Amino acid sequence: MTQPQLASTPAPHLKADMRISTAMRDVMIALLPISLMAIYFYRGYALLLIAVCLVTAAVTEVIFRKLLQKPISLNDGSALLTGLFVALLYSATTVWWTAAIATFIGIGIGKELMGGLGWNRFNPALFGYVTVFLLAPFLPFLNVDYTPWEVGVVSQATPLVMMHQGMEMPAWWELFVGFQGSGAMAELSPLSLLLGAAYLFYRKHIYWQTPLSILATVFVLTLLFGENPLMHLITGGLILGAFYMATDWVTSPITGKGKVIFGVSIGLLIVLFRLGLPPTEGVAFSILIMNAFVPLIEKLTKHPSFSEPKQASAL
Repeated sequence: MTQPQLASTPAPHLKADMRISTAMRDVMIALLPISLMAIYFYRGYALLLIAVCLVTAAVTEVIFRKLLQKPISLNDGSALLTGLFVALLYSATTVWWTAAIATFIGIGIGKELMGGLGWNRFNPALFGYVTVFLLAPFLPFLNVDYTPWEVGVVSQATPLVMMHQGMEMPAWWELFVGFQGSGAMAELSPLSLLLGAAYLFYRKHIYWQTPLSILATVFVLTLLFGENPLMHLITGGLILGAFYMATDWVTSPITGKGKVIFGVSIGLLIVLFRLGLPPTEGVAFSILIMNAFVPLIEKLTKHPSFSEPKQASAL
């Protein structure tokens, strides 16, 4: 009897009426509010940084896929989305070539050299960003603050640094709606990110288990340690990480229990980074660390296969 042939394809696994290009477009639509906020606050330089990362992402994917003798796949939108994410991870005063290098590393190494879309183990945008962050102490040209024209940037400590040093914090509503001194462009307005996340929930691209697990874990632990949990939730890129990065279809678990374990673990690491170390890229590091454990989480939480014969119990 001929055995049935089953198709095996990498993630993302989308429902039949949804194409990868459509899903990527929807995420870019979700990022439109925060992108507009960045342009409102930082004007032309925000546009420059976004444009540089988009172009770098597209060119890098074309180069690497040609070198690897693979078909060009720009039409799926994944490279452009990664470029947009990288741009938003940086502040408005970041020198453009730093963001371009991070984009190149994210697309070229984090995505294409790891097998391409669906096979990459780490979120490409975070991979490129963290790699450049780790290289920066050894490469001084990555640390230059460069603004080709006045962008009205307020020079001050970020809210996360202010909180760590016990400084007086801005009002919570100001941090939530839009605060120019937040650091990365993606940290300007948690409200804008939540509006985009609501769209992703509506389109059924993300589910509640992972972001809620992250936020709840951070809230409870910071409360237990005598911190202000609300301030921790709306500062330091936590909203972006919880709703956009940790829910990445390729680098996160697919089972419900796995999503909860993944989210709780990320939340634990974020609190460890924030309370145990100087202010650093705790959200990015936490998500990347847990990306490495996704295969183990899925193995531990996988659904039982009804096609596999049960092993006879030993007498």
